Amino acid sequence: MFGLRDGSGGHDWRNLVVAIGLLATCACERSANLQPATTAPEGIRTFTGSWSATGTRQTLSLAPGQQAAVFKVGGSLLLSGEQRPHLGFRAEVIGFSDSLSGVQARSVWTDEHGDKVFSELRGAEMGPGKPITGRFSGGTGRYAGVSGEYTFSWQYLTDNEEGEVSGRVVGLSGWARLGSPLPTTTGGAK
Repeated sequence: MFGLRDGSGGHDWRNLVVAIGLLATCACERSANLQPATTAPEGIRTFTGSWSATGTRQTLSLAPGQQAAVFKVGGSLLLSGEQRPHLGFRAEVIGFSDSLSGVQARSVWTDEHGDKVFSELRGAEMGPGKPITGRFSGGTGRYAGVSGEYTFSWQYLTDNEEGEVSGRVVGLSGWARLGSPLPTTTGGAK
């Protein structure tokens, strides 16, 4: 998972962190912006997207061959397709990984109006090309009640010993269903 090294001395966990961040950002933005499709069953909208992110990670070596890591990445999530809800989001991911239990992370996608989409990320393994699954867990404003799922894998672009990482999401795809947005209130409390 994050913080793990491949047999060549590279940092597979960095690729996973970047992938998770990118996928989470793309998926959340897509889901949050998607409107129910007229041809999709029960208002389900499918999507694809791209995301690139930079951030940091800290690694703790455990027993031989085992590591744990915490990471935080963020970047731009861009959506494409006829039904995209928005062109882009700011996506942020924070998470934990270890070589025994996999990856667990949380993501927030924020649109230009400040409305947010939340998702949970999980992966059984860390490393380039390893699948990460996201599940939407709600949102704010027009994304309140969003549900759906998405998958992606991470590709590292940079990963150094100082804990800096960057990368992009590969193969981002999923579906989303928007809930009923909560009404916004203006003015002071009565």
